[in-house]
Amino acid sequence: MEKQNESLRERLLARLPQPENLAAYRKETEVLLAKHEKALFWEKMVSTVFYACAVALVWADIFWGQKLSTPMKIHYIGFWVGAGLLLFVGAIEDLRYRIYRSKVEMLKEVKQVQLQVLEIQASLQKDARYQP
Repeated sequence: MEKQNESLRERLLARLPQPENLAAYRKETEVLLAKHEKALFWEKMVSTVFYACAVALVWADIFWGQKLSTPMKIHYIGFWVGAGLLLFVGAIEDLRYRIYRSKVEMLKEVKQVQLQVLEIQASLQKDARYQP
């Protein structure tokens, strides 16, 4: 079992960039996280638009539905069905946004740990070079 743990440790450490590239890796990480933050903004906008459209349909029904004649009242049920459908799709999009946001938060934590490991490796290598 100990041999398997060492193998896993070595494989994980092999995936990290070398400590000499720490500044480049830090910059690359910042760019990656900024890209994800921008994508998160647009993911949230999709659900917000669906919710706003649902509210607009309900509002239209409240203001114009009362003024419709009796034969037209059958059509105004479509406002409520449409609003319900838009709320449902908005809730699904909001769930997608929340899942994506949790993935980005996990990615931030992983990248932070990777950077800390790289900084420790770099400081250990620096200390090893200066010891007689």
